Amino acid sequence: MSRVRALSLFSGGLDSILATRVVMEQGIEVVAVRFVTPFFGDEILRDPQGYQREVRTKYGIDALVVDISDDYLQMLKRPVHGFGRYFNPCIDCKIFMLKRARTLLGQLGAAFLISGEVLGQRPMSQRRDTLNVIERDSGNRTILLRPLSALLLNETEAERQGLVARKRLLDFSGRGRSRQIALAGHFGITDFPAPAGGCILADPILSKRIARVYNGDFVVTQDSMSVTDIRLMLVGRQFLLPGGSWLVLGRNEKESLRIVELREAGDALLLVEERPGPAALLRRFGEMAVVPAVLNADLTLAAGLVARYAKKIDGRPAAARVIVETGADRREMIGNPPADEQTKEWAI
Repeated sequence: MSRVRALSLFSGGLDSILATRVVMEQGIEVVAVRFVTPFFGDEILRDPQGYQREVRTKYGIDALVVDISDDYLQMLKRPVHGFGRYFNPCIDCKIFMLKRARTLLGQLGAAFLISGEVLGQRPMSQRRDTLNVIERDSGNRTILLRPLSALLLNETEAERQGLVARKRLLDFSGRGRSRQIALAGHFGITDFPAPAGGCILADPILSKRIARVYNGDFVVTQDSMSVTDIRLMLVGRQFLLPGGSWLVLGRNEKESLRIVELREAGDALLLVEERPGPAALLRRFGEMAVVPAVLNADLTLAAGLVARYAKKIDGRPAAARVIVETGADRREMIGNPPADEQTKEWAI
């Protein structure tokens, strides 16, 4: 008889780790599917193999990294069940990922799905009625097993068929974590993430930036938006200049390196070479359908902002020679720091 295989929806948080291990303890092979988007897990795409090694070493779990960014951005346009407190479509997000996981079952030879949800743990997405909606709308009513709360929920097909022993599943509920921590100790897991909202769409500041695009209140529209646009919205200082140009400016070396990494054709890169300073990007500068004078005015302001956030001289912002790279063209201009009032007016 061939070994039973399951897929777990794996966030990397303690609940998803434990749900995966509870099922593995029954001799079932589990592939932990780690979905990533610009809003959660994006950094994993820089070294997915390294992430897989880390998960295997720390938790004894085999992970599969799947980038769902493009389709996820489309889902955000019209989430059926709406948003949470900020721009977080938690219910539709879970439905979306479970639908995608379901498509992987045949490809990976798996019989059912696993989720680390705990009944009553989250007020929006883990109430009993909401869990039922997620099962129904994802098309997974009979094949979605929630091992940590299974004894409080309806029996699944995997349990009825004897693929999983129901008596070895659990009855966790509520927001407390003492039982989870004790179970982690049982599995010898001591290094696990602290509970936190890992999704940027639940961040009160960053979610507002994303919402501007979807609400039609930004230079980038829903139709023209790309995954790179979203990644840039989530890094550094952001400015919308009077001529309509979008400037992204690094707050530290790490962010500056990320901005350079995300640069694409049509972007203008601004750098200071004479003293420490940020990298900045005028996004899609080559595509701006406005008169050259307006573009040049925004470029001058952008150079001034780069100078404004470069290392101060005698404790004050000072003018700087700013290198501007647009495609193969490289030129130098003088950036004069704008007044603080203007800087605040352009900031988003």
